[in-house]
Amino acid sequence: MADSTSSSTDSSSSNNSSSSSLRELTHAALQLVHWKEPKKSAGAFGLSLLVLVSVATLSVISVVSYLLLACLCVTITFRVYKSVIQAIQKSDEGHPFRSVLERDIAISSESIQQLANQCLIHLNWFTSKTRRLLLVEDLVDSLKLAAVMWLMTYIGAVFNGITILILADVIFFTTPLIYQRKKAQIDRFVESVWSRLEESVQKLQDRLPGAVKRTKPE
Repeated sequence: MADSTSSSTDSSSSNNSSSSSLRELTHAALQLVHWKEPKKSAGAFGLSLLVLVSVATLSVISVVSYLLLACLCVTITFRVYKSVIQAIQKSDEGHPFRSVLERDIAISSESIQQLANQCLIHLNWFTSKTRRLLLVEDLVDSLKLAAVMWLMTYIGAVFNGITILILADVIFFTTPLIYQRKKAQIDRFVESVWSRLEESVQKLQDRLPGAVKRTKPE
């Protein structure tokens, strides 16, 4: 009985630690996006943009090789520099990356299980939503999807996947800054566009035959 209680306690504590790790990761990502620490945000934005632009011009193998080579050049140079300084000063500071090497970076099975459960929830939602839209459970929603896919054909004819990822990266890092500075104007514009879109959808729905109109929940 005591063993089961202790095991359940250990399991709950591990689940709490894994969930707290995910929360910390999410919080750190939000901090980067909202530029709470400008130096870290600028570094993440510049590095991600550099990688995407490199992938657009070079092969993935070349990009990975150059990145690892650059990282090794920096770390080896720094290690040799610190070794020379320690030899000159006759100090015993040890390995310059010791704190990083001794840090525990192992991913727990509980974290993987929790991430898999979250992915499964989103996958089930996506599968259900896709079936609902493709099999025309609601004609208005399926028409919306058809309109979006039609627009995507034009976007795909102009941009490739890497270009879209580059634009998404730029939007991902710049939109929060613009929204913070122009919040009132953007909210009014979005509200106006959304109200007009709802009016257009309502007019379209009113013109549909009664048998295929959206049924209102009772």
